[in-house]
Amino acid sequence: MLRGVVDAVRGANLRQYGMIIALVFIMLLFQVLEVMKLDQNFLTPRNITNAIVQNSFILILAIGVMLVIVNGHIDLSVGSVLAFTGAVSAIALSDWGLPWYLAVLAAIGTGALIGVWQGFWIAYVRIPAFIVTLAGMLLFRGLTLWALEAQTISIRSEEFRMLGSGYWIQDSQVAGYHLPTLLIGAVGAGFIIWMQSAGRRNAIRNRIDTGSPVAWAVKTVLLAAATFGGAMVLAAYRGLPVIGIILVALVMAYTFVANRTVFGRHIYAGGGNEKAASLSGVKTKQTSFWVFVNMGALAGLAGVVFTARLQSATPDAGEMFELHAIASAFIGGASMSGGVGTIVGAVIGGLVMGVMNQGMSILSVGQDLQSVILGLVVLAAVFFDVWNKKRSSGPIVGTTPGGSGEAKRRGKGPDDSGPSGDQPKRPDPVGAAK
Repeated sequence: MLRGVVDAVRGANLRQYGMIIALVFIMLLFQVLEVMKLDQNFLTPRNITNAIVQNSFILILAIGVMLVIVNGHIDLSVGSVLAFTGAVSAIALSDWGLPWYLAVLAAIGTGALIGVWQGFWIAYVRIPAFIVTLAGMLLFRGLTLWALEAQTISIRSEEFRMLGSGYWIQDSQVAGYHLPTLLIGAVGAGFIIWMQSAGRRNAIRNRIDTGSPVAWAVKTVLLAAATFGGAMVLAAYRGLPVIGIILVALVMAYTFVANRTVFGRHIYAGGGNEKAASLSGVKTKQTSFWVFVNMGALAGLAGVVFTARLQSATPDAGEMFELHAIASAFIGGASMSGGVGTIVGAVIGGLVMGVMNQGMSILSVGQDLQSVILGLVVLAAVFFDVWNKKRSSGPIVGTTPGGSGEAKRRGKGPDDSGPSGDQPKRPDPVGAAK
């Protein structure tokens, strides 16, 4: 068993698990600092719950931005789209008199239509996403000012407000723990076990080395235990908030789409090498188009959540949110060149930024120093991506008979794969998803 733990640590993917370790380290650091300076605990169920609620809209945006970056694009407009769709939901409630759920659908639908608009120019007209979304950032900020007439619209619907800061079934307590939250934690842990098992079976079927089964089991159990442990922490306060339930559903759904569907694999293939993916039969234009439609819909949902939490729609809503969402994706393991990144990583990256903001605010760190620290964290995350990529591939030394990178360091030629000289079978990542 001990050897399995050692193997799991040695074989751990730093890109995949490094930010989880960093998040734990940051939380422990603030715990020590607050005990020393303020004589109070940072790691309390209330603080952890507040970190999720206060950063929920950034986490929703980060999920969509992660898919955009994985597909090889960027989106600078999500903050402005959030503001505009939030304004649409507020106007639908106050001026049009729609029920809260129709106001939510109106905001999400508006976001999806914005995604159709931007996706068309990016995917089919082939204008770079940076230019299109930069134009969108200015366009939808202006439309927000026009729609709100530069004024604030207050929200009176209690059901709508619940989406931003409400809690679910408060009277269901067992031994001081919120029972529905524990059930959700159990479902999440089971989902992780199922996803890990399915991934291992798929790798074995495609003759990919899966490593030690003991190491795999240790890793899976630790991830499932961490998920259920987090649910227990939240259940000790008021339980998982309504927005927390929405986030859990989004993470599970998008993780399944990204890892277990043809469309998800096409997103990664298009971002990794668009020309090769197109030659392999991937409809790269359609994939990019729907990625931006999805981003617009998620920005609409984030606009609803932000407006519900603020209990009003304001002209300056969402300013700089696009940078926070992009930073969350890169901190969470996205690659600048596309093709690499996970949904869970985006959420972890957003939580890293949220916990740092919350911890520094409690310690009365100035806003100027907070910005400096967060900027250095983003730079360190991108540096880690570059370093990890070089570490994995090794330096390219040319096409000499000695080979290049790892092959040359091992003293093998380009045609040697071991004692027998047989070439390993490499599955087609696009074909494997079909």
